[in-house]
Amino acid sequence: MMTSSRDEFISGGQDIAVDIEHLRVIRGKRPALHDFSVCISRGSITGLLGPSGCGKTTLIRCIVGTQLIASGTVQVLGLPAGSAALRRRVGYLPQDPTIYNDLRIVDNVRYFASLYGFNGRAADSAIDRVGLTDHSTAYCGNLSGGQRTRASLACALVCQPELLVLDEPTAGLDPVLRADLWEQFSDLARAGTTLLVSSHVMDEADHCVDLLLMRDGHLVAQTTPTQLREDTGCTSLEDAFLSIVKRSTKRQAG
Repeated sequence: MMTSSRDEFISGGQDIAVDIEHLRVIRGKRPALHDFSVCISRGSITGLLGPSGCGKTTLIRCIVGTQLIASGTVQVLGLPAGSAALRRRVGYLPQDPTIYNDLRIVDNVRYFASLYGFNGRAADSAIDRVGLTDHSTAYCGNLSGGQRTRASLACALVCQPELLVLDEPTAGLDPVLRADLWEQFSDLARAGTTLLVSSHVMDEADHCVDLLLMRDGHLVAQTTPTQLREDTGCTSLEDAFLSIVKRSTKRQAG
């Protein structure tokens, strides 16, 4: 089946990291998410894909607990989203860099480490994981776009999160840097971290185990790259997504 219902996901016995039920969000007096229900499994990379403005960032904000919701529930690692107990268990990389330009990389990461209750060793370890050890004393205002993304990722990793939520982390990066970041994400998943990664670049879906496809605040499909290709008969994931959108539009019109 192209779209897996939340009940089917739960009955499958998978270990759930995020459980969203009948979520509805209003932004600017307009619905941003419509009766959104989905589950995200632990220990893998789930891609959140769809065009700009479809509600990906709003959904992410609901998961990390920074978005007011009109109705519904969001459970993260067994607790309500935004719970104080989740602060050291969930890492978040927003679209805009979280770093301070007038501080060095090491100072930025140590600052975030202190907020989470970790020491300098945790900061050094996070910087090493993103490959910035040789640049740790560089001021963030002088970094390239790729280095800024890595520095922000180090700030999100410093608490050694169980769940890492990344909002379009590869936007604006060249193909080599994008590939390098995805390799790092794969390494984190192999080590047991659950990752939710949003993107509007459909080709990045091949790096993910599960896919959540969004359109206009709706969940169009929950699937896998292989299943998406099989169900649509399309080799290109972008063409496959467009095919699913057309089917969904016809069903809604009918």
